[in-house]
Amino acid sequence: MKLIAGNWKMNKTPSQTREYITKFLELVRYVKNTEILLCPPFTSLCVAGEMLKDSHIKLGAQNCHYEEKGAFTGEISLSMLKELGVSYVIVGHSERRWLFGETDEMINKKLIACLEKGLRPILCVGEKIEDRNAGMTLKVVESQLKLGLSGLEDLAGKIDIAYEPVWAIGTGTPAMPEDVQFVHRFIKEFLGDVRVLYGGSVSPKNARDFLSIPDVNGLLVGTASLDPESFAQIVKASEGE
Repeated sequence: MKLIAGNWKMNKTPSQTREYITKFLELVRYVKNTEILLCPPFTSLCVAGEMLKDSHIKLGAQNCHYEEKGAFTGEISLSMLKELGVSYVIVGHSERRWLFGETDEMINKKLIACLEKGLRPILCVGEKIEDRNAGMTLKVVESQLKLGLSGLEDLAGKIDIAYEPVWAIGTGTPAMPEDVQFVHRFIKEFLGDVRVLYGGSVSPKNARDFLSIPDVNGLLVGTASLDPESFAQIVKASEGE
């Protein structure tokens, strides 16, 4: 089943989250063959968890810490997330890597902790524009996969990968379909049977095109997920509507 995930990033207060989900639940009421995931900010997880608990929509977190508890000011543990109804965690998003200095070693610890706690991680990988221009796309992606997944085996059905070229995120310039297929095929050949999502300037206008690419198993949507009607259109594109 394809996964359509919305990453709200640092957007929406709890009251705005309540308003959004009220509208969105009605818009996707008849969706049956697509897995839907909403990833609001930490401050909205409690509201979202209560509203989604009896629905077919999954709840995800945008980040986590790998330790169970301790003196880690400002961090959130997986036990805290799990109690709020979170079942997915985005790990290694490019904004965490490049803006906040997360290393592959940290990302690996988070992935291990997620799997130990029974939460499903979405590992984000992708190259910067200078890597792409230098023909280094596959080497960068391979390195992020090797280091991020170090020590982990038998990942089928336990983890998803999101290919998000850094140069396409939030720019309005998505990757070309042939480039997406090339990288997605590489990831599947490297890891085996895993679900691979595409992310990077996804919109209602191009969602159907990306979803028609053979090795694209879903989408990780940023800006276009902030409007319930826009995101519902992308979900319905996965249903063939």
